[in-house]
Amino acid sequence: MSEESNFIRAQAVLHHAYLLGLQLMVSANKEPAVIEEWMFRLFRRQHEQKFLSSFEKLGLSNLPDAVACAQYHVLSNSIGGVGVEYMYESDQKAWVRFRYPRWMYKGPTLCGVPNEVCRGFLKGWYAHNGVSLNNPRLGFVCVSEDMTGEIGFCGYFKEYEQDLEDEQRLVFAKNEIPPSYKEEEQPVPPTDQWNTERLEKANRNYAVEFIRNSLIQLMEVIGQEEAQVLGGRAARLIGLQYFQETREIVGTDDGDTASAVQYLCRMFQGMGDSVEIVEATADGETKLIHSNLRIVRELDSVQCDLVLSCWQQIWQGSLASFRQLKQLRCEHQDDNITWTVSDLTQR
Repeated sequence: MSEESNFIRAQAVLHHAYLLGLQLMVSANKEPAVIEEWMFRLFRRQHEQKFLSSFEKLGLSNLPDAVACAQYHVLSNSIGGVGVEYMYESDQKAWVRFRYPRWMYKGPTLCGVPNEVCRGFLKGWYAHNGVSLNNPRLGFVCVSEDMTGEIGFCGYFKEYEQDLEDEQRLVFAKNEIPPSYKEEEQPVPPTDQWNTERLEKANRNYAVEFIRNSLIQLMEVIGQEEAQVLGGRAARLIGLQYFQETREIVGTDDGDTASAVQYLCRMFQGMGDSVEIVEATADGETKLIHSNLRIVRELDSVQCDLVLSCWQQIWQGSLASFRQLKQLRCEHQDDNITWTVSDLTQR
């Protein structure tokens, strides 16, 4: 694996962890109804941004709607590193089953978030596929959920003979089981468009988009101030917790200020951002000019302020995790940041 690929992979790992940590942070501090509303808004936003625009890229435009939807969820999720399986029953009925470990709740996270998370994304995404495809007969039937100890998230897209009302687009049928898995039926991304390098970047972008939209929709549900508090605290903890793992991926030391600067530069390069190092000053400080930030591209000013205020805490936490304690100051204007790195010496 190339050096650049390692940088990209480190950011995928870190932002995935931040998403998990944010879910746990919100679940520990807010009631389940808030979590469900948050997940509904998050997945509806993701759906509106990604669903239709990806159909042609994934080669699904000419398939029956139920089959196309099921295959879409296998392909789009696998590109993001999520294990999903497809089972064909008919042109009007096609199944998906998400396999454990679940990407959204990897590790013990599964035990720490309420089932309302599952209900929220079912309503936000799966119940809306027929609406997006202008097919009023298309709905989703859920036969198993994530946190209920069944067989994992599983269900099928079904095209009914009649148009559906809003409340009929998502229903539950816990007494059904999926058809047998067949390896030869599994869809694969078009190889001429999805080479290894593009898949690595897509995996990173998948995690980054989820955390951006998670913070923005959390603000819509609980307000900017509380979203900033919970989002920032989760970010700092993830920075502290994942520093050792990510620095090993990008190949830097747990050492002096120069190693901290190298770590930040490599991580930011893994986002595809621009980073310029300003020579160290006489008092041992080093400045980094960080621009073209992927994390806030195409966000409005309010969204940008929220996301940056939380996201910078990842790096505050990372540098606080060094054996030789570091101080990281941050100044940002628009989508540009100046980072100042120095040793935190005992006074």
